[in-house]
Amino acid sequence: MTRLLIMGPPGAGKGTQAVGLAERIGGAHISTGDIFRENVANETELGKTAKKYMDAGQYVPDEVTNAMVRDRLKQPDAESFVLDGYPRTADQVDELDTILAEIGAKLDGVIALVVEDREELVQRMIKRAETSGRADDTEEVIRHRQDVYDEETAALVPIYRDHGILHEVDGTGAIDDVAARIGAVVDSL
Repeated sequence: MTRLLIMGPPGAGKGTQAVGLAERIGGAHISTGDIFRENVANETELGKTAKKYMDAGQYVPDEVTNAMVRDRLKQPDAESFVLDGYPRTADQVDELDTILAEIGAKLDGVIALVVEDREELVQRMIKRAETSGRADDTEEVIRHRQDVYDEETAALVPIYRDHGILHEVDGTGAIDDVAARIGAVVDSL
């Protein structure tokens, strides 16, 4: 069983790499975005609660997000997994540790995709917005997401470094090249 977290700034390729990484380890790709959409579509109690916040354009509170992740990690296909999009804050790191302890598990590694050139990230996101029809992904919104990552989620890097499970991987270049660098890290775990 392998349990991983992939993180990095918006545009670093987390989602793309997480899918291939989950296949590589024979585990579930657990994306908070997917969890939200599934709970809303299935009209679960958590989904109904999350939808109220989402419809109002607000962040879904941690307690709802944490409950959804807890439920997802307890499902049978999640013995091995790649977490994508969670945790995003130091409080969520603590909650994830609690959830994993409840199921007798721990993270084996954290893959942090590093892309030093912020403009490269912005251009990747703009291109993705154009090709995927995401009209709400304006350059202003994309730059704001970069700021939010810097202010909140980047703080997780030193936390996981202190845990001794952080592996920083160069996220620049072709998708296959980045995947090969990630694969080398996973092979070393």
